[in-house]
Amino acid sequence: MFETGLLKDKRILVTGGGSGLGAAMARRFLTLGAELVICGRRLDRLDAAASEMRAQTGGKVTAIACDVRDGAAVDAMMDAIWREAPLDILVNNAAATFIAQSEHLSFRAADAILAPTLHGAMYCTLAAGKRWTEARHGGVVLSILSTSTITGRAFTVPSAMAKSAVLAMTKSLAVEWGPKGIRTVAIAPGPFPTAGASGQLRPEGRDEGWTARNPLGRTGEHGELADLASFLVSDGAGYINGEMVVIDGGAHLRSSGAEDLLRWTDAQWAEQRAARIKS
Repeated sequence: MFETGLLKDKRILVTGGGSGLGAAMARRFLTLGAELVICGRRLDRLDAAASEMRAQTGGKVTAIACDVRDGAAVDAMMDAIWREAPLDILVNNAAATFIAQSEHLSFRAADAILAPTLHGAMYCTLAAGKRWTEARHGGVVLSILSTSTITGRAFTVPSAMAKSAVLAMTKSLAVEWGPKGIRTVAIAPGPFPTAGASGQLRPEGRDEGWTARNPLGRTGEHGELADLASFLVSDGAGYINGEMVVIDGGAHLRSSGAEDLLRWTDAQWAEQRAARIKS
């Protein structure tokens, strides 16, 4: 679909790049010639993912342990990255979410979602933007959001709030940083099943008719998202700035994705809370 060297000489950081959609995008960037940095909280998982990516693609991958919820840790990571060479592209992928009745959310539970999803994206974006601006070096920030930014979404309120705030950041910085040669763009994926997200958002007992409700009758394939991300961060998308591209098969035009939960009983919610606490 793309020229082999589409991302040649681009240095890309993917937060949460060791698994799921982050890893899918990371592998695609490598096959297109990019040099990769992946970060996450668990270095053992990152190292394993990096080794696998190197074996699959022959590309250069660096793994850095970093808790993006900690601004000081993000700054230290960026310093370490820049000591070797500047970044060209930041992909804000790290996030957290789970389904819950909002009236039962503790402050701590809400913060567990807001911290990586909103604060982590903001910390990484500001840290990269500061360095790009000081060095007069252009850059691209791609943030992975959600169609909840369009529809809202019951039972995942902190996530919908956080993703909507990152969309506001994307639009605002497009104007502020565009003149500095820095683009900000976003993707709103629909259902792209991953082991982590499915466990939190699609627990046993939840209505599984969601694929049938998708106008295309299926979920997304990781490669489709990875290809879209590759285009948006490439020079070929150089005139796209401040926009969010939806990739969900048209699902958000029919449903926010949470309507089935309105039919859950108190017993089902109690079981879900117990399972989350246990995990």
